[in-house]
Amino acid sequence: MTGLVFFIAIAAAAQNQPMAMNQGQMDRLDRNKNGAVDRSEYQAFMTSAFAGLDKNKDGSLNSDEVARVLNTQQFAATDVNSDGKVSQNEFLNRVMADFKAADRGGDGTLQ
Repeated sequence: MTGLVFFIAIAAAAQNQPMAMNQGQMDRLDRNKNGAVDRSEYQAFMTSAFAGLDKNKDGSLNSDEVARVLNTQQFAATDVNSDGKVSQNEFLNRVMADFKAADRGGDGTLQ
């Protein structure tokens, strides 16, 4: 997992802004090498990224685990139910909404 791609995506998602990735980062996420990152490739990467951030392996992210990539406001925006932690569902919902916003062609891919 390349941390830089994840950090760009989670920070942008938490701010509800489309993500910006360079070509090298896109190439790393493009598992089938078809020149585009599709929804399933992005979701698989983000699922892996979540697992990597979940240092205590409790199935959720606390503010300490993401302090390097999210400020307090970004964390709160991702913690939809305000329980003080970000579940995998909250995390994936946020980053996949960002994917949808970045999918300018509406075809389920980023190119």
